[in-house]
Amino acid sequence: MSERRRRLVFGALGLVFLALLGAMGWFAVAVYRKTFSSAVPVVLRAERAGTQLKENADVKVRGVLVGSVRSIEVRPGWVDVELAMDPDRISGIPSNVSARLLPKTLFGQRYVSLVIPPEPAPRALSAGAVIQEDRSTQAVEVEQALRDLLPVLQAVQPQKLASTLGAVSQALEGRGPELGTTLVALGDYLGRLNPEVPALRTAITKLADTVRTYTTAAPDLVDAMADLRATAATLTRQQQDLAALFGTVTAAASDARGFLDANDDTLVDLSADSRPVLDLLAEYSPEIPCVADAAARLKPVVERALGVGTAEPGLHVDLTVRPPRQGGAPPPAADGPRCPAAGSAAPGADTPAAQRFLSELLAPVLGERPSEIPGWSGLLMNPLLRGAEVTLK
Repeated sequence: MSERRRRLVFGALGLVFLALLGAMGWFAVAVYRKTFSSAVPVVLRAERAGTQLKENADVKVRGVLVGSVRSIEVRPGWVDVELAMDPDRISGIPSNVSARLLPKTLFGQRYVSLVIPPEPAPRALSAGAVIQEDRSTQAVEVEQALRDLLPVLQAVQPQKLASTLGAVSQALEGRGPELGTTLVALGDYLGRLNPEVPALRTAITKLADTVRTYTTAAPDLVDAMADLRATAATLTRQQQDLAALFGTVTAAASDARGFLDANDDTLVDLSADSRPVLDLLAEYSPEIPCVADAAARLKPVVERALGVGTAEPGLHVDLTVRPPRQGGAPPPAADGPRCPAAGSAAPGADTPAAQRFLSELLAPVLGERPSEIPGWSGLLMNPLLRGAEVTLK
């Protein structure tokens, strides 16, 4: 075989080899894309979360793989996701199934989880069917939790989180029974706590009311603290005087203690001896207000008798002493406390009104004005006008 022919043969073999490599690569890609597998096309209508899916993402029912994602088409307000369902498994999926978009792991890609309702439809899912996204309360809560968790997961470095989880795993290794006991105790505690949740809610509400009350009273509290600050400053400035006062009080207390130690028996005897006197005073204590009232009413009378505020101060008394009546007995004074009413004497004969009347009568007789009639004239004329006798010595 000539050299030229041999080169042509090797070149042809090389081209065939390259063609085989290309065919094998294309075949591998086609197999990956499931080009040669028969599938039932189904459309999933989801919200914007559908854009987070990837082509060839898994479609599962209760954890069993039943299909894959073929394409994703964004529509105004929603996303249409074309699903390629396994013909051997689609017959067991009811037509009223719904879908959730869940992540495989904390950092993994999303997949489609088909949720079978409690009352599945008798008709199975068929080609061209439209599956709606699950918008139940539980699904919305899960979706919201994942959305809230996403910023945290983006902030956490995966390698550090993996190291932390590995350390936790090593720490819990071989301690399953203890962890189980702890979880059981925690469950019992939560079971006892659940009935008290209404009371706890009421207490929190009252705490909020208390906080609002303190918020309203905050200015007054600030003013009180300011006043307390001034008081504290004053006490700080006067601390030496306070120390001296405390020292004086301490010394006085020591002296008082010495006095009491020296005279304790005397004080006890004094208390015992004073009891009869105190009992007597207690018995006649109702007379004390009466005596004080009588003394208060007697004060102006005594002042007039003593000439207080006049030009002739002094006491002028005309006292007549008569012998006591025979056979009379003094009134008993052992009938308990009494407060007899004070007697009242009849007004005197030589009153200012009588003096003015007498001056009017004598003025024409004597040829004088009434104001010039002397005051002592009433001592002579008043008894005469009443038919009495006047003796002048």
